[in-house]
Parts: sequence; C-alpha cells; structure tokens
Amino acid sequence: MATVDTAINAIHLLVAGLWAGSVLFVAGGLLPAARDGDLGATVLGGLIGRLRWGSRVASVVLLLTGGHLAGTRYTAETLFGSTRGYLVLAMVGLWLAMAGLIEAGSGRLLDGVDERRVRKPARAATPFFVAATGAAVGLLVIGGVLL
Repeated sequence: MATVDTAINAIHLLVAGLWAGSVLFVAGGLLPAARDGDLGATVLGGLIGRLRWGSRVASVVLLLTGGHLAGTRYTAETLFGSTRGYLVLAMVGLWLAMAGLIEAGSGRLLDGVDERRVRKPARAATPFFVAATGAAVGLLVIGGVLL
C-alpha cells in the first residue's frame, strides 16, 4: 500500500506544480504581452482555452489525489483540530479560490477574444490571474510546510 500512496503523492505534487506554474506563466508572461498588443486574438484564445481545460483537469486530479492523501493521513479530529489539519483545510480553500479565479479570468479573456480584442480583455483578466498567482504561491508554500 505504501507504493500506491507514494505514487498518489507524486502525482499530486507534479500536477500541483504544473498547475501553479501555468498560472504564473499566464500572469507574468502571457498577459503582459497581450496588454501590449503583442499577441493576436487567435493565439491568446488558443492558449487560454488550453489553460482553462488544463486547470479543470488539474482541479479534478488534485481533488481526487488530495482527498486520498487527506483520508489516509488524517482523522476528522486531526483535520479539524491540529495545525497540520488547518493547513490542509487552508489548501482546500486556496484550491477553490484558484480554480474560481482562473475560470473568471479566462472567461473575461475569452469573451474579448471572441470579439477579436486582446488588450482590454487582458487588462480585465489581470486582477483575477494576479490573485490566482497569490493562491498558487500560497498552495506551494503550505504544501512545502506539510512535506
């Protein structure tokens, strides 16, 4: 059983890192280029569509793997009554926030891309992706503490 837990932990960490990294890339690299008008609507729409799809897949994978890890490492008492349990619950909150912020930000971008616009939708989506970046960093920090 230890091999299964190790594999699930590895999958969880890999997907979390990729998800967080993709959001950091969008907020720090893609959106500034879009705000400057250096990206076309078709390219931006394609990239954000992939991010949105990948974010949804990552959310499900992290829900399943994180649920397994929490279920095997914590009881209800330790989850709701210990510092480590509170950190896990904080991660759940940040996970929900990050998924919601990515959905909202990518929705704003894709609405503008449908109208063949780039700069204004990129400016409108930036606060969502900056906040999602904060959630991503928080998730990585808490995950590091829990290791």
